[in-house]
Amino acid sequence: EEGQGPAAEGGPWGRARYEAVKKHLGAVGALSKRYWQYLACKVWQEGCEEEREEASPGWSLPLVGQDYLEILSAWYCSFGKCCKTGDCRIVNNITGLEADLNGQLHGQHLAKEVIVRAVQGFLQSPQPQKALVLSFHGWSGTGKNFVARMLASHLYRDGLKSECVRVFISLFHFPHHKYMDSYEAQLKKQISETVQLCKQSLFIFDEAEKLHFSLLDAIKPFMARYDNKGQVDYRRSIFLFLSNLGGNTINEVALDFWRAGRAREEISMEFLEQRLRLELLEPSENSYICSHLLKENLIDFFVPFLPLEYHHVKLCARDAFLARGLPYTEAALDEVARMMVFVPKEEKLFSAQGCKSVSQRINYFLP
Repeated sequence: EEGQGPAAEGGPWGRARYEAVKKHLGAVGALSKRYWQYLACKVWQEGCEEEREEASPGWSLPLVGQDYLEILSAWYCSFGKCCKTGDCRIVNNITGLEADLNGQLHGQHLAKEVIVRAVQGFLQSPQPQKALVLSFHGWSGTGKNFVARMLASHLYRDGLKSECVRVFISLFHFPHHKYMDSYEAQLKKQISETVQLCKQSLFIFDEAEKLHFSLLDAIKPFMARYDNKGQVDYRRSIFLFLSNLGGNTINEVALDFWRAGRAREEISMEFLEQRLRLELLEPSENSYICSHLLKENLIDFFVPFLPLEYHHVKLCARDAFLARGLPYTEAALDEVARMMVFVPKEEKLFSAQGCKSVSQRINYFLP
């Protein structure tokens, strides 16, 4: 404009259009500055006061821009810690969880559906009333630990190594009954510290049926409805209890369906969970059953894991070969499956070990 003089009012770069473009460019620059301040405040906690002071009443970042900034800040935080409290490496990849459950968890249509719906609904709830408590039941080798590890890996970028995940194995962490008072104090302290550190925590209790009742009752307040009396909010926690209890009942139901000529996929959650609850609520000397977790209905879902059949074991063998990058044949998969023990004695329908030890058995087929 300086070199050519003022352009004609009606020309392509007339004064009115020039001023309009100039105004738009100024607005873009101001908005970019706001975006940068917002990002710096969110990620590094720098310039937050300045960002708040410059925000005019009623003005906020466009929703789409906020979404992009959330993605960008999450991406930056994924490389390491960027906040003083909470795990910045929470991913909550429900889509990936569902895909992996469908592709890698065999013979468990009920567990797949319940787990995805329960976890997704819990994470999407803006203000849950209590922690999510899931109790996995079934024979050894049916996938309880496998699903627990899968949940950790899809909720947290660091999986079981995340600071927000704690795994407790009954006989390993709490072996001696005479030290229960000490165990109880340590357990409550670890849960409290984890909840304070992380805005979303995951606690896994393996061999739950072997936990002493005093330990179960000690952690009951963390799973009860939030009364807002304490300073620590534990409503965003997830508790998983893995147990062999109820395995016989689950197997009996699956066997009855097979004998009646009905597909195992016809077994409904309502029918099986009802049978499972009835067994667990029967008088027993087991501390897990006698604890307040069941009596006070603190467990949200009893998740049944069905016994695995011959073709499920073959699928596990296939996955084991693929995980190690090894070629396989149908004959090799059949050979691995035939090495397993199947029960009952007459039908030989269910693998007594589930898929446990399948990955070790493929070593027989290596050159």
